[in-house]
Amino acid sequence: MALTLPLASGDHVIDPPVVLAPMAGITNSAFRALCREQGAGLFVSEMVTARALIERRPDTLRMIAPGAGEWPRSVQLYSVDPHTMRAAVTMIGKENLADHIDMNFGCPVPKVTRKGGGAALPYKRKLFAAIVDAAVQAAKPFGIPVTVKMRIGIDTDHHTYLEAAKSASHSGVAWVALHARTAEQMYEGKADWSAIARLVEHLKPTGTPVLGNGDIWSGGDGLAMMKETGCAGVVVGRGCLGRPWLFADLVEAFNGGDKKVLPSLHEVREVMYRHGELIVDYFESEDRGCRDLRKHMAWYLKGFRVPSELRRQFGMHSSLAELRTLLDQLTDQPYPVEVAEKPRGRVSHGRPPTLPDGWLNDPDEDVAIELEDAISGG
Repeated sequence: MALTLPLASGDHVIDPPVVLAPMAGITNSAFRALCREQGAGLFVSEMVTARALIERRPDTLRMIAPGAGEWPRSVQLYSVDPHTMRAAVTMIGKENLADHIDMNFGCPVPKVTRKGGGAALPYKRKLFAAIVDAAVQAAKPFGIPVTVKMRIGIDTDHHTYLEAAKSASHSGVAWVALHARTAEQMYEGKADWSAIARLVEHLKPTGTPVLGNGDIWSGGDGLAMMKETGCAGVVVGRGCLGRPWLFADLVEAFNGGDKKVLPSLHEVREVMYRHGELIVDYFESEDRGCRDLRKHMAWYLKGFRVPSELRRQFGMHSSLAELRTLLDQLTDQPYPVEVAEKPRGRVSHGRPPTLPDGWLNDPDEDVAIELEDAISGG
């Protein structure tokens, strides 16, 4: 089982076919390095807006900078304007900033969908097709493959994935990744893997591979998704929060092994410290790096028996020395299997998507959106 990424230098085989999903505030080069150390795959940057990139905002340029030895360099771009997307992809190609570009059409958060972006955008067929085509055509001279990530649709009454995926395939994307939930679901409930299977069948005549995303909490889940849906690979998001060794578990499963990767608490604490070293290097600031690391502490320690006062201190540390002192106070324990393969990270409850006025009136209307200035961060 392997997934091919057609790079300018030749086909790159992603084996096992596992991709780290872009997650805002999480998948910086430090976290990507931590996951890369656990096994093979492709590791995508945090989502960056095309406008912020062409304006060369410092934080955005930091977000797409690869870690030491990171290859292929994979960047996820977000735009609601074909011209801006074309300019950003052209910049990436001319300045050799990435080897692969993924496009975000799956974000369900209100600050994005209220302007018609993310998971709301594929509903506007002409705009979606124009953006994808602009990216693919701009990337072509540089031999950069372009992929898309989307959701099933806006809600149960407005599914967009089959038509949007066919459109993206027609434009020439290297693959389509589907998070098997609607925007309305956010991260609630179970992912509908049957939608992934339907998309695989839908795109078979085109030859465009489909990757599946949603509810992969273990190596066994990754194998099960591929067997049940026929997808060519899997995309892993929340399952690796506080568990970068999930990639080692996936490698083991995809290689035919049956041994679960379940580190003891003392092994986990060394991963935590390694994460700290990497994040301090990334921000070039011990204080800023440790502040960013704090949000990962509860994920790492989930299910372990840790005194409440010690847990509280993990959420307040401000230096690597302080982190080391706290880690050394942890008593070794076996991995808490009862939480090892359970949901973690964002558990936002489903809610009706926030959309622009009249957005659902006509999927074929021509629309021009001014969104990217309204998106904070990258």
